[in-house]
Amino acid sequence: MNLPLAVLLLVQGAAGASPPAPPAPRADRAELRFGLDTLYGGAFATAARYFADLSARDSGDPAPIIFHAGALIWWAAARDSDDFDSAAIDSLLDRAIALARAAPPGAERDFWLGTAIGYRARERELHGHAWSAAKDAKAMRDAYGRVLAADSSCIDCWLGLGLYSYGLARASAIARFVARLIGLGSGDAAEGIGMLRRAASGGDLARVEATWVLAAALSREAARDDQHRAALRSESVSLVDGLAQRYPGNPVFQRFLREMTDSSP
Repeated sequence: MNLPLAVLLLVQGAAGASPPAPPAPRADRAELRFGLDTLYGGAFATAARYFADLSARDSGDPAPIIFHAGALIWWAAARDSDDFDSAAIDSLLDRAIALARAAPPGAERDFWLGTAIGYRARERELHGHAWSAAKDAKAMRDAYGRVLAADSSCIDCWLGLGLYSYGLARASAIARFVARLIGLGSGDAAEGIGMLRRAASGGDLARVEATWVLAAALSREAARDDQHRAALRSESVSLVDGLAQRYPGNPVFQRFLREMTDSSP
């Protein structure tokens, strides 16, 4: 027999039971920004612990779990090791994706779902899993598309969409073939860079990451474009120099600047 909620509460009170604790608040944007600043500052282990603590406060929130994985990804980049803590990264992203999929429908759900799947696509591509990476890229694109259809002000969405468009345009022949098989299209490098610029200039949580990815894309374009090489290299270095001045403790930014200096004509 199902008892009304009021009756159940009275019975619990009579038995001396404590009322249930209110749910823990989800991480707000300020808390996430603080953790991301710690990450981009180069304190990768500290950032990972910080996001782990946030996720422990609310085990149903995918956002800190995604950025916990992000801290490990940046840490791996600093160590120049694609395999560093890869099992933990995969586990965190799988968990975040499951939580996002279980959330009520809406733009918030789709944003975190797209973000988690986008990170996983990057990891799968990095480890040579082209087919599953392409499937994740398509799912990310679809999720962000739903967000923008509901809320066109989501500037952070353009990071993932820019990576999608630029990455497809500059993918290998095999990757482009796989992309066509599952309906991803061919991509557009200029369009992708435009989207990255938008996220880098107006994004919230994605601004630093978008600036970094934009710089890397411009550096890659410089190697392809003799006519505009100097301008592209200069802009790429300027973007990362700005990041390095803001986050002097991040070895990834410092290494990029050294390598660009060493390879200058």
